[in-house]
Amino acid sequence: MAYSIDLRKKVIKYLEDGNSQRQAAKVFNINLTTVNEWSQKYRKTGSLEVTKPLRSFKKIDPQKLMAFIEAHPDAYLSEIALEFNCSAMAVSKALKRLRITRKKRN
Repeated sequence: MAYSIDLRKKVIKYLEDGNSQRQAAKVFNINLTTVNEWSQKYRKTGSLEVTKPLRSFKKIDPQKLMAFIEAHPDAYLSEIALEFNCSAMAVSKALKRLRITRKKRN
């Protein structure tokens, strides 16, 4: 759970008043690393807003996987894995994220 913006502003104000990061960590009862990260972020961006992490695919591009599946609907997981240079389990998980089932029907 993220700390409130109010607390972050108080810590930065405390630092701007000439106190050290170590003192701020003790006074506000938070980790020194957290104080350091907030200080750096404030210097770089001028903001203390919480940012969501950017998520990206690791090995398998979802759009390329969809295109490959459309072009090769009967391909086995191992064949798809060879194409994308990864494991069959990685392909299976990527397909699950995309809600694509691989069940063969007669």
